Amino acid sequence: MTTLYVLDVPENTAVPKVAAEDPAVTVDRVGPYFAISAPGTIVVDRRATGCRHAVWYSCVAGLGGARIIQHDKDALRVEPA
Repeated sequence: MTTLYVLDVPENTAVPKVAAEDPAVTVDRVGPYFAISAPGTIVVDRRATGCRHAVWYSCVAGLGGARIIQHDKDALRVEPA
């Protein structure tokens, strides 16, 4: 299971919202974090989130069983480790 953790603050709420548009992705809460999970790769399109670059590049709080393979101005792609 691939899990991406994002701090639950107003600036970051679009990230789990856009990620949840993929039917394979589930979004839960673990303490003060959104836990975005999927059995495979998680892809979040930056433009769809509307996040500015500073927020985008600082939104990742942690990973579980995963590694980031893309985190640029276009997308955040996390795949199973």
